[in-house]
Amino acid sequence: MELRDDQPAQHEIGRRTYIVADVEPLDVDGVWTVQVGCALWGLAFVGLLPFYSRLAESDDVWVLWTCLTGLGLGLLGLEYCRRRRRTRVDAGGVDPAVADTDAGPASVGD
Repeated sequence: MELRDDQPAQHEIGRRTYIVADVEPLDVDGVWTVQVGCALWGLAFVGLLPFYSRLAESDDVWVLWTCLTGLGLGLLGLEYCRRRRRTRVDAGGVDPAVADTDAGPASVGD
């Protein structure tokens, strides 16, 4: 499997040329994003549990099950993102979880 991160420095669309900034992405593998999403779905589920009888009275129990479904699908997505990160690291990439953050910003000429 070939994992390439090199992108063109500019794109030509119609008569315009767009220059792409050379910056590092904030979240390459999505693990942190999915973890936060799972936590929010879980909190919403737990937060709605005390209101189960009120939700049942108004036929809105689906809201509770939506939270549980979001949590379950998020956990599947979390496993997918973790496997993808392991694959990228095994292919020679840098693991963002253990990357050196004290290196400072890269200069323009690097």
